[in-house]
Amino acid sequence: MGVGLFVFTLVARYLGVEQFGMYSFATAFVGLFSTLATMGLPSLVVKSLTHEPERQNEILGTTFCLQLLGGIGSLVLSLLAVLLFRNHDPLTVSLVAILASAGIFHAFDTIDIWYQSQVKSKYTVIAKNTAFIIFAVVKLTLIHFQAPLLAFAGATIAEVLAGAMGLVISYQVLGYSLWRWRWDFSVARELLQQSWPLILSGFTIMIYMKTDQVMLGEMIGDDAVGLYSAATRISEVWYFIPTAIVSSVAPSIYQAKREGNELAYYQKISKLLKFLNTVAIMIAIPMTFLSGSLIDLLFGPEFSGSSAILSIHIWAALFVFMGVASSPWFIAEDLTSFSFYRTLLGAIANMLLNFLLIPRYAGEGAAVATVISYGVGSVFANGLSVKTRDFFFLQVKSIFPMS
Repeated sequence: MGVGLFVFTLVARYLGVEQFGMYSFATAFVGLFSTLATMGLPSLVVKSLTHEPERQNEILGTTFCLQLLGGIGSLVLSLLAVLLFRNHDPLTVSLVAILASAGIFHAFDTIDIWYQSQVKSKYTVIAKNTAFIIFAVVKLTLIHFQAPLLAFAGATIAEVLAGAMGLVISYQVLGYSLWRWRWDFSVARELLQQSWPLILSGFTIMIYMKTDQVMLGEMIGDDAVGLYSAATRISEVWYFIPTAIVSSVAPSIYQAKREGNELAYYQKISKLLKFLNTVAIMIAIPMTFLSGSLIDLLFGPEFSGSSAILSIHIWAALFVFMGVASSPWFIAEDLTSFSFYRTLLGAIANMLLNFLLIPRYAGEGAAVATVISYGVGSVFANGLSVKTRDFFFLQVKSIFPMS
């Protein structure tokens, strides 16, 4: 992540606020439809592989096919949407077309899902980090030769493809074969019956994760997106922490639930919440006060307007960490449908707040909207239902680690 931030800042400096803003707008636009590529399956498939290891080849084969179809659908929808909003801007349309094609190759993340179920995520790390390092060097080379904007989009999609190839190679080296995977209609039906709320939930999550940049681009301009993206990159770079930890802890939580050990089950969830909240607060406090110096050091004076945005946006980490930590509980309790309703509330809050705050406060307003809407979607919405209210109180209590 440190290398990624370093390369990101060099690319931003090279492109400048306007071109970097255009690239960030295209990335955010593609992100709105990226959930379709995963079909809401990863966490459900981890659970299925944990409970039914004897159906491994059918589960993996079906998951791969569903995610491949989802990736194609994501590409088509991204292109149709950008042509609707920016048909006068061929460069942005080209950027979206290139970046959206990554969804097709994400089907190979099915291998990563299997690694998660076996608590062997190190193989994913090796495969994807190898691709990342190679293309970090490629991007630095592009900067050296003063390559055009589209070349950086091409490097991004090539990195995704290389990461997919790395997963396939590691899977084969471990003695497994993709050719054993099988499509199974009954597995597809079971997965889709459970995943449709997560697909809708994921779509609404992406709305309130990416709509701020899209609305900034449409309401203020690409320069504002560039400043905002520089700040959010530093803020969001920490989000890999809860994802990595929860992907390793989730199987043991599902196991405790399946064995009916309620005490161990809730102890694991409570410890997870408290730990991740502590980490989030330890990140947010220093970042709030060091934002100006950090932006100037990393991006230069051209991006000085990003510092105020960062000092606000960093506090979204508290709610993001808490939201990721709550995912195993909702899946274990078969309450995935609630994920959609709470994220829908968050998305609605984000769009309304962005509509009200962006015209007056630009990037700072978008940051405030993001923090509030993350809080609504990840925590406060849980207090509205009897089925999730006890978990809401557990979340609130976890903010105070010594309780």
